Amino acid sequence: MFKVVGIDPGLSATGIGIVSGRGVAVDGYSFGCIHTSKSTRLSHRLDHIFSRLMQLFTAEAPDLVVVEDVFSLKEYPKSGISLGQVSGVVLLAAARTGLSAVQVPVREAKQALTGNGNASKAQLETAVRRLLGHPSLIRPFHSADALGLAIIGLYRCGGRPEPRVAKRGVSGPRCIPSPSPLKQHRAGGSDST
Repeated sequence: MFKVVGIDPGLSATGIGIVSGRGVAVDGYSFGCIHTSKSTRLSHRLDHIFSRLMQLFTAEAPDLVVVEDVFSLKEYPKSGISLGQVSGVVLLAAARTGLSAVQVPVREAKQALTGNGNASKAQLETAVRRLLGHPSLIRPFHSADALGLAIIGLYRCGGRPEPRVAKRGVSGPRCIPSPSPLKQHRAGGSDST
């Protein structure tokens, strides 16, 4: 079984998507978001995201982390800077837990999943939902984006992990509770308990 965590970085909401399977066969998935408040100082928001990701990466022990690559819009340069800061935190958390991480540009992800590099968030969510056989809308959109990134990682690696950056120090899975209530799903839409 090969496990991939997809991350859609965002300062207010960082989307998380986890898929497990082999090649193009998805056996299970889960998704959620890490939220921060605008009223909290930037350094504390980044620390919160980092801490939750460290817990998640340790608990899930994925074979690969796929992060949406930072984009910048000329009209909104602060958004690009914020995304860069969150992406840095994501990549640091992956490195600190000894995981391989790759970045995928958003247009490339949309092209791979929908056939259209300019697809809307709704079109991407629909494509991800269909690929997984998920019975209802995947919300928030950040979670659907993250699941899409995880699916791309699973499909591209075909179950062949890249070498780890560093050894974990503990063999086998760690028994640490998940830091967020990600709902577990089996491919085809059934929930697991």
